[in-house]
Amino acid sequence: MMPFAGFDMPVQYTGIIDEHMAVRETAGIFDVSHMGEIEVRGPHAFDFVQRLVTNDASKLYDGRAMYSAMCNPRGGILDDLIVYRVSADHYLIVVNASNIENDFDWMVSNNPMKADLRNVSDVTALIAIQGPRSIEIVQAVTDRDVGSIEFYHFDRMEPGEFLECRSAYISHTGYTGEPGLEIYCENESAGRVWDALLEAGRNAGLKPAGLGARDTLRLESGYCLYGNDIDEDTNPIEAGLGWVTKLDAGDFIGRDAIADIKAAGPARRRVCFVMLDRGLARGGYPIYDESDAHVGVVTSGSQSPVLGKGIGMGYVRSEARLTAVGSKVRIGVRDRRLQAEVQKPPFHK
Repeated sequence: MMPFAGFDMPVQYTGIIDEHMAVRETAGIFDVSHMGEIEVRGPHAFDFVQRLVTNDASKLYDGRAMYSAMCNPRGGILDDLIVYRVSADHYLIVVNASNIENDFDWMVSNNPMKADLRNVSDVTALIAIQGPRSIEIVQAVTDRDVGSIEFYHFDRMEPGEFLECRSAYISHTGYTGEPGLEIYCENESAGRVWDALLEAGRNAGLKPAGLGARDTLRLESGYCLYGNDIDEDTNPIEAGLGWVTKLDAGDFIGRDAIADIKAAGPARRRVCFVMLDRGLARGGYPIYDESDAHVGVVTSGSQSPVLGKGIGMGYVRSEARLTAVGSKVRIGVRDRRLQAEVQKPPFHK
């Protein structure tokens, strides 16, 4: 166990590699109730969301979700998040645990349309079940056809319909690169949901998984971790999040700054890499080119249980010789320079 964002969180149960491989091969279950949930309601809910995030909320419909970023006026990323449209006047925004208070304060102070904002993080639990057999396991505890929920869609359960929960959303989303579902419910039902899923998955290889495996899984998939790979001093263009930044979607906060960065081209870009030499890259390690010039910094790194090699991501100068797939760079590990190759994730595929 370790403290994380005000919670005591499990780092591992049976071991990081064991849990990681369970998610890749069968299924893993995560208690991620530390994540933040903010409800947006009222006749101006859409206008608020459209101004708040970089993606285009007009593409949402009831039961649809989207990944996006929330930026400051300089285009810096305040958080990456998921927006769920429950109805035309009801949205759910899921934010990172370390940012809950700051995110909610930002939303309140940037709400000229007076949408109704409620921070429901403290009364909402979130359980993620991920892996090739995850949907089959959830299906064993409900009559609802969860296999029909499309990627980045969700079903809203009627009271008592899912394991006697008063309120529950089942969402086809996740942070592992595997098929899976995320279940939102009230806190007092979380233990019952967890136990029921563990029992249903007992013969399917389901294992509890902690923060350690969650980190290696997301890194193999090439997903950013807020505070490591993206932050308030990082913009979506350099972070490779241009695909969730719709400059024609309206005047969202930070739009003009991001448009200028895109037009001029960012000074650096996020790249993912696989170690060619034996060794691990860690956050903060310098990145060099083949002539030993310092060209960037590692933001995340670990061992890939699937590849059996070190992997990582970081930022380098936005030159094709450094960012193109197949480019060779060197990672400064103490007094050594270890060879690495820029590759396109997901690595586990």
